[in-house]
This record gives sequence, C-alpha cells and structure tokens, in this order.
Amino acid sequence: MGKIIVAGIGPGSKEDITPAVLEAVRAADAIVGYKYYFQFIQEFVQVGCECIDTGMKRERERAEQAFELAEQGKTVVVISSGDAGIYGMTPLVYEMKRERGSDVEIVSLPGISAFQKAASLLGAPMGHDLCIISLSDLMTPWEVIERRIKAAAVGDFVTAVYNPKSIGRYWQLYRLVELFLQQRSADTPVGYVRQAGRDEQEIKVTTLGEFDPEEVDMFTVILIGNSQSYISDNHIITPRGYYRERDNEGVKLGQQIMIESFRTIESELRNKDIPLDHKWALLHAIHTTADFEMERILYTDDHAVEMLYNKVANGELKTIVTDVTMVTSGIRKGALARLGMEAKCYLSDPRVAEMATAQSITRTQAGIRLAVEEHPDALFAFGNAPTALMELCDLIRKGKAHPAGIIAAPVGFVHVRESKHMVKPFKDIPKIIVEGRKGGSNLAATLCNAILTFDDAEQLKPGRDL
Repeated sequence: MGKIIVAGIGPGSKEDITPAVLEAVRAADAIVGYKYYFQFIQEFVQVGCECIDTGMKRERERAEQAFELAEQGKTVVVISSGDAGIYGMTPLVYEMKRERGSDVEIVSLPGISAFQKAASLLGAPMGHDLCIISLSDLMTPWEVIERRIKAAAVGDFVTAVYNPKSIGRYWQLYRLVELFLQQRSADTPVGYVRQAGRDEQEIKVTTLGEFDPEEVDMFTVILIGNSQSYISDNHIITPRGYYRERDNEGVKLGQQIMIESFRTIESELRNKDIPLDHKWALLHAIHTTADFEMERILYTDDHAVEMLYNKVANGELKTIVTDVTMVTSGIRKGALARLGMEAKCYLSDPRVAEMATAQSITRTQAGIRLAVEEHPDALFAFGNAPTALMELCDLIRKGKAHPAGIIAAPVGFVHVRESKHMVKPFKDIPKIIVEGRKGGSNLAATLCNAILTFDDAEQLKPGRDL
C-alpha cells in the first residue's frame, strides 16, 4: 500500500516552498494537482514522475485519482497552494480516506499560507489574535459566513479574508466592510496583497473607511487590523504588548485598571469615528455608569471639552462651581491641585439658608445666585438639581452670569428635561449635556475630570490623578 502526501507549496514563489515539500516532490511517483500550480514545482519533479493536472472545481476527482494511485503502491503527492490544510486539499483527502475505508497512509506537509505571505509583505499586521474567513459561499451558506464576520468584528480579531470577490460574487465584500464598520473605526488599517509572492504581486495599505472592494479579485488576500493596529511607513503593525510594561512604569494599579477599562469601552463603542474630545468625555461617562446609552444621550458642543481644557491650561479658568457637594467630592483633588483649580459648592455656606428662606427659593438656587456673584465666569457643573440649572440660565439671560462652560447632568423626573433644553440656546458657551432624565453627581464629576485630563486623551491614558 502506498501513501498520499498532501503538500502546501506556498503562495507562489519557489523561495516560499519548504524543504520538506521539495523533498516530497522530488521523491514522488505521481503528483496530482490543479494545473495552474504545476508551474511552481516543475523544475523539482523527477523524470518519470506521473503528473496529473486538472482544472478548477475538480477537487474530488483529484483526491480520487490520488487514492487510486496510492492503492497501487505508489507515493502520491497532492499539491495545494499555500498551506494545504487551510482552504486546501488536506481535509478532503482525510474525509475521503474515511469514506473509502482506505488503509492508505496520509501525510500532511504544511506550507506558507497566503495570509502569512501577505502579512510579511504588509509589515506585522498579525501580531495578535487573528482569524481567517473565506467569502466563498459555494459550500458554506452565506448566513453562516455573515455570522462569522460579525463575530470577528465584535471580537476585535485581526482578520484575513480569502476568496474576497469574483465575477459572480461582487457584493459579499461590500457587506463585510459594512459589518466591520459597525464595530470598528473607519481608521482601522487594511492591507491587501494580490498574487502574493508571484511576479504580478501588488501591495496596498489603506483604511477601512477608504478601502475600495473594486480593487481586489480572487487572487487577493485582505488583512484587516484590530483596534490597536496602526500604520507606520506604509506598513501595518499590530502590537503584541511587549512595550506595555515599559509604558506602564510608574503607573499605579488603580490607573492600570482604568486604562484597561477605557480600552475595553472604546472597543465596544458602536461608533468609534467621533471627535477625540467628545470620545474622551463619552469614555468617562460610560466608565462611571457602565451605561452604553451614553453614546446616544451624551451631547457636547463642538470642541467643548478641548476649549474648556485650554481655558484651564492657559489660566483663564480657575474655578468649578457645583450644585451639590457630591459633585465637588467626585472631582479629582490631584487634578485640581496640579492645575491650580478650585471646586466649590455653596450649599454649606450659611448665607444660602438665609437667602433661600427670605426669597422662597430652593437652597441650590440660592447657592447658584451666590456663586454667580463671586464667580460669574466659572465652569458650572450640575449633577442633581434642575432648579439650580434653571437659575443659572435665568441669570445668564439677565446678563449677571457668563460661565466659561456648563455641564448639565441633573437627574430626575421633574423639570429635568426642560432644564437641559434651557441651556442649549446659549451658543457661545461650551456645553456638555446628558440628555433626558438621566444624569447624576457622579456623571457631572467625571465630566469635569474629563476636561481636566484632556491632555491624556490622545494616548488613551486616564487616571493620572487617582
């Protein structure tokens, strides 16, 4: 009884064929394969070796011929491009051995797969967890393929795409891009290589948002990076994390946990293609509440966070006024000290109770009236009392207050929505608003912290002042 050696001959150049495969080809009594691939091994085939080549979509016939020859006592090499075990002949040969009840020995020799060759040409895109998806639905229902695409996108896997497009299958790749953009930033690196390792080789690096499916064909392998991948010198790099320890030197445990939390939140955002300062506030809001509805209800004026941080950094903004003491307590003392800032709540001021009684207003309203007298240009942060926010709006309209900015996050059921609507007409005041009924002191405080630490946003490195 002979044997069948299923050999991956690599992506197309003789330099990428392993020594083990070359040895098998030289020793073969017969070689079976798709006719296009014989050109890559012809010079290594011994005289007298029987070469049986067939066209595309004749995989079963090739396997049957290999068994017939092997059962005659011959050593048969079945060649397959790339690695024969990845979308190649190896699974079919093993299945047929079982189906025939054959005693023929099967040997599988690995080869360099097209995605590995493409990855080497593109830099280092496969540096972390990865998956491979074929878009060919000849033997796999599209519903199954789409489910796998969604899982890869949600799981943040670096993804290699095989069989991306043909004359008859033109829309599937467009659908893959659509599904990935629901989970990944438009800036996600994408690289693709056509005819990897062959004379016709073409290499392209782009992004998910700029990627044009019309530029690829069945000879193209596409590699999509994960949320950590980046482009450098026209190469794609997906970091493994070797520099994380160095980057975290001097970082306390609490900050490390917060950094990992922010990375997790960012990877789960439905829309990652948002301005950095809005994203920074959003990450803080979700981190504090574990509520991804913040993606929908957190409103920021254009560049509001950045403008307010710049006012702090250049010394224009020195004071934060809050409606209740819980907001003040949540603003990081280290950040305030580092930036020369002060956070104040007037509720404990003895003048507040007197004013509230004398004028028949709430204590929080009275606190805001006193605050405006002493700090009319402060950043005002509201996490509890809609009446206090409404009071500030009234004072602005009367020309008695001109805040540097407003954080509107009161919570509750009475006048809460209305108070937030009242803030929006002040176009010249940078505003951060938690829409609807939701809010709270913790939210108002964390949004203040987002402003005070905006210089850490680019590196996605929160928690400096913990």
